[in-house]
Amino acid sequence: MASGMPKMMSRVLVGLYTTDEGSLTAAELVRRLMVSPASVSKAITYLESQGLVRRERDERRRERYVVGEDVWYQAMIASARSLTQVVEVSRQGVGVLGPGTPAATRLENAARFLDFVQESTIRAAEQARAVLHTNPEAAPDDTAAQP
Repeated sequence: MASGMPKMMSRVLVGLYTTDEGSLTAAELVRRLMVSPASVSKAITYLESQGLVRRERDERRRERYVVGEDVWYQAMIASARSLTQVVEVSRQGVGVLGPGTPAATRLENAARFLDFVQESTIRAAEQARAVLHTNPEAAPDDTAAQP
């Protein structure tokens, strides 16, 4: 929520992210979060549009909502790419206001700043994923310890 994501969407994302399986059905989310099915549906639609959650069918043909292992990478990339439109509109504004005017200079500075932040964020996210990603360790086999 601190990053600007609405409360229910944050709760659903955390609910999915903190399960060992990384997935739950709508009914499981409703029970786990004690919210309405409509709230879960709306949150999933939003999270799916942001590329943070995907839908899969399980063996019983139930729809499961899955959070990927690289959800934070995807979130950073989506956030960075969302700046593209702001940069483009700012640069168009420079042309409308006339280069060299104080307002156009502010827009050009904003565009340059956001463009730099966007490129840096994407580069940092890609480097972090390549360097820091770890695979979960295999769970110990309980039967191997038994005589």
